[in-house]
Amino acid sequence: MGNGKVKDNDVVFEDYFPAMVEKLGADGFIHELCKGFRLLMDSEKGLITLDSLKKNSAVLGLNDDEQLRCMLTEGDLDGDGCLNQMEFCVLMFRLSPDLMNTAAHLL
Repeated sequence: MGNGKVKDNDVVFEDYFPAMVEKLGADGFIHELCKGFRLLMDSEKGLITLDSLKKNSAVLGLNDDEQLRCMLTEGDLDGDGCLNQMEFCVLMFRLSPDLMNTAAHLL
């Protein structure tokens, strides 16, 4: 596994997912991802929307509307402009290069 640091332009992403899986186990890790989804979702719609991301962007450390739009677009598999829980979890896995590399070695 790599060092867990991904640099894209001037943003550095520290990948803690592999350590979380090791500590929490697979079920515990999925539970934490689901809690993250609920934290970011619009409680009335049950989906993560651009508005819910904007309201909760401080939790993410993101203030740039373009970054939030990109996150939403990147994870929106069904094209509805929102993220459901499955799309959110898939996006989080895709954003973790070390977790994806570990999974590839297991196959």
